[in-house]
Amino acid sequence: MPAIVMTGGSSGLGAVAAESLARSDDVRLLVGARGAAPYGEALALDLTRLDATRSFASDVVDRLDGEPIGALLLNAGGIRSDVDGRTGDGFETTFGVNYLAHYLLLRELVPRLARDAVVVLTTSGTHDPDTGAGLVPPRHADAKRLAYPDRDPDIERRPRKAAQHAYTASKLCAVLTVRRLAALPEVRERDVTAVALCPGQVFGTGLARSLPRPMRAAWSVLGGPVGRPVRALSATHNTRTAAGAALADLALGRTRPPAGRTYAAVRRGRITWPDPSERAQDDAAAEALWRDSAQLVGLAS
Repeated sequence: MPAIVMTGGSSGLGAVAAESLARSDDVRLLVGARGAAPYGEALALDLTRLDATRSFASDVVDRLDGEPIGALLLNAGGIRSDVDGRTGDGFETTFGVNYLAHYLLLRELVPRLARDAVVVLTTSGTHDPDTGAGLVPPRHADAKRLAYPDRDPDIERRPRKAAQHAYTASKLCAVLTVRRLAALPEVRERDVTAVALCPGQVFGTGLARSLPRPMRAAWSVLGGPVGRPVRALSATHNTRTAAGAALADLALGRTRPPAGRTYAAVRRGRITWPDPSERAQDDAAAEALWRDSAQLVGLAS
């Protein structure tokens, strides 16, 4: 199979998926990371800077030397305790890292996809208020207001709640972008599979690395044996092993979406294909997000 390119493969469910992919026959795995990656070929990637993101895409093309990309897995992300952080380009950090840098990678690397390739953007069920995740649900997917939250007149004034909104909105953007990607003529002509994957709530990953120490500690503890009762009670809670396996199965084509489906959710350790939120099914919102994101990263729409 052609090469697999991945972000977020250094820890958590991404590392589980990367290990599985690296051990698969005839798979070449390229992993974007700030430092070393435990599996695959590590290439430097800093998602807080668009120039570094472009450099990573260029390095991927150079490293592959004409070999097409069989799977593009955009999995990295995080959540913060406020919206005060800014990327090197001045964007709100959660939106910039979780979504905008990955949008740029998508635009840069889609032309390199093989026929029958797979694209997976990791999202979250928190984009849908009906999931009942307990986080502030997204009010919109307006790229410019998310990139510059100080320009949003309706921004949540409580820092932690504003941070939750930044996270859930970035995940809504991922679902909408996959929807828009799947409709592109060049994607349809090459039979590319595009999926937004919700891994469920997976404790013990690097998602919480920017949260205060007590929250990081609780997140880590719940990822181990202590968290088993929690996982048993909720269909949306999964282990890193189950979530990583779901990502690897999509990448390798072991799991294929039903016709017309672009949203997958891991529930009780298995991939399901529910409807995404009502906002995530808005084609006009998907088109506007694609266009505005292109402007923010300096691309033609």
